[in-house]
Amino acid sequence: MEIKKVNESMAVSPQIQPEDIEAIKSAGYKVIVNNRPDGEVAGQPLSNEIEALSVEADIDYHYIPMIPGELRQDMIDELNEVLDNAAGPVFAYCRSGTRSITLWSLSQAGKISTDEIIAAGSANGYDLSPMRPTIEALAAQHTPAD
Repeated sequence: MEIKKVNESMAVSPQIQPEDIEAIKSAGYKVIVNNRPDGEVAGQPLSNEIEALSVEADIDYHYIPMIPGELRQDMIDELNEVLDNAAGPVFAYCRSGTRSITLWSLSQAGKISTDEIIAAGSANGYDLSPMRPTIEALAAQHTPAD
């Protein structure tokens, strides 16, 4: 398992395995967000298996599956709700971590600068620069008019 720390309250990772739950807990994460739809590939751990182990380890679990190319506003809103109500750092995963950091980047639009968002992705090996127009458009929707 590779934990890519985005900031103090968020990390992303490629696909985790059931045996990774204890390491996630030991690293201090209080919430797991699964952004990978069940059944993408054979042998992938199912969301209900990861959820059961997370709950057993006293880690909150949220399933926000993202099919590539089908990002929706309700997913951004759901992640924002998770982040706003988390009792501690959030750990999100998908196949490679890209969907998780993309969703995080959009959830942060208007909260932190676009440059900070893109830099956080870059520091973890994700190129979010193609997301700049979308992040800035979302940020503009959340910026009060003068």
